[in-house]
Amino acid sequence: MSKFRPLILAAALAASVPALTAPTLANAASAAKIRSDSDAALAQLYAKNPSAKLLGRHAKAILIFPRIVKAGLVIGGAYGEGELKEGGKVAGYYSSVTASWGLQAGAQSYGYALFLMNQKAIDYLHESKGWEIGTGPTVVVVKEGVARSLTTSTLKDDAYAFIFDQAGLMAGVSLEGAKISKIKP
Repeated sequence: MSKFRPLILAAALAASVPALTAPTLANAASAAKIRSDSDAALAQLYAKNPSAKLLGRHAKAILIFPRIVKAGLVIGGAYGEGELKEGGKVAGYYSSVTASWGLQAGAQSYGYALFLMNQKAIDYLHESKGWEIGTGPTVVVVKEGVARSLTTSTLKDDAYAFIFDQAGLMAGVSLEGAKISKIKP
């Protein structure tokens, strides 16, 4: 029995990941809660990262996911809810869902903000039936080295993503494969 314990644990976790990450009407956050959490997360990001603040001034829209929860043991998943701001006003609410498999174990939470720099990126978000990161407009994940070199003259991509407030024990965060879909909280 003990030699099968890791397989049994992996199967149990794999079976529970969809239940943990799938949205339901019963556990979806309210619009007010999403708005409050998103505003606080964006304010903290701006306070900690001047490049994010620069992007915020030039972005046509900002999609903010204040908290994504990710868990996995071979098979994993992540889920979070956020809001889209256009012109400083809420233009909609969205979910971010990721599924993955491979060499992974652990759990973590993080947030991310996606700065949409042109109308093409906004239109794609509105018109697609869920934006799958890695398809559609070009998304650049901003890391420390890239952030230092961002200026108004170097902003040439469709969208820039900042990952923030990472906590937990899991190797790496990637936005590849994340699907962003409109929700009604």
